[in-house]
Amino acid sequence: MALLLVISAALSYLNYRLFRLPLTVGLLVGAAVGILILISLDTLVPGLGLKSEIKSVVGSIDLPTALLNGFLAFLLFAGALQVNSADMFARKWTILALATLATVLSTGLIAASLLAISWLFGLAISLPWCLVFGALISPTDPVSVLDVLKRVGIPRHLQATIAGESLFNDGVGVVLFTLMLSLATSHQLQEFGASRVATLFLLEAVGGGLLGLALGYVAFLLMRQVDDYNVELIFSLALASGTYSLAGVLGVSGPIAVVVAGILIGNHAMGRAMSERTRQHLTTFWHLLEGLLNAMLFVTIGLEIAAIDVDVKNIVALVAMVPMVLATRWLSVTVSALPLNLRLPHRYASLLILTWGGLRGGLSVAMALSLPDGPSKDAILTITYGVVVFSIVVQGLTLEPFARYVLPRPSKI
Repeated sequence: MALLLVISAALSYLNYRLFRLPLTVGLLVGAAVGILILISLDTLVPGLGLKSEIKSVVGSIDLPTALLNGFLAFLLFAGALQVNSADMFARKWTILALATLATVLSTGLIAASLLAISWLFGLAISLPWCLVFGALISPTDPVSVLDVLKRVGIPRHLQATIAGESLFNDGVGVVLFTLMLSLATSHQLQEFGASRVATLFLLEAVGGGLLGLALGYVAFLLMRQVDDYNVELIFSLALASGTYSLAGVLGVSGPIAVVVAGILIGNHAMGRAMSERTRQHLTTFWHLLEGLLNAMLFVTIGLEIAAIDVDVKNIVALVAMVPMVLATRWLSVTVSALPLNLRLPHRYASLLILTWGGLRGGLSVAMALSLPDGPSKDAILTITYGVVVFSIVVQGLTLEPFARYVLPRPSKI
């Protein structure tokens, strides 16, 4: 934690003084460039042993555990607090279609693409592991670019769609990843028929939503009886971490449970159970916590580049997969959302923004790192890193001009 905080602080300062990139992009690029410089120096000067030392330090940062069992609960809760439930409810069917159908479609289409590229370049990645990759790379994280989209002037309904999809498809993606990983590592594949997978998926997703609703409502009732922002801050922290942990014990989706609880607190408890002073403190605290966790997360992603063993075949497959992931994102979004928005103006422009704004983030990297050792892991990890870095750096930096280009005037979608 000390190492991550110090590096985050140093890179934040350099980015602010020199580059003025969006903070998450600046941290990721800064950490990655610094690691690459050190590795290059180690190659040029034999005997330094810098790469092995860097890998040893990075190996001490257990990103899968830190994110999946720590950061994720608080990041999702912080994002959910900012969502306007009225706007999101008005777009409920589109958000539901994007978070479920689009994620499932994306998983299958990306798996098929990787299988073809694996066969073409001789990577020997089997279909079950292609499905694992499809599941871990499909969840998007566009909430971090909402500030950019607001500056562009896109409508609130499109903002709500982007935020709602990103929050809920994280939960759906984790459920799919868990199921696909079980399929890939099982020696009895016949146990994983379509009906069983669908049943497990519904149980985890619906169960997580019900758990989040129940615990969020209990926290809301408790907050109504208290007028002390310190106590209510503790309530919110306990709700985020406790809901996520209990969901894991019960075998339901922790991300979905936390998102539902966060939306309930952000839209009902803040308005009906808190004083203005408490609302200000709660909002400031969660905004700070979200920024701090995001900073450490993106620095960690940059540092993890040192752990990748470079292989030419994997790099070539990465280059081929980047446009395939984008094309799959557009196709899955269009199939899922277009039928529900046929009468709305600028629908095609909005679909393009949803496609280009569908950034991949730390969740994909953490799931890739959590894979068991095997012949496919290095290839999957390399491709995952490449797709995530491309989406954050290229798509993230060009999203504002892209949105201005495709949406030159306000839209009603």
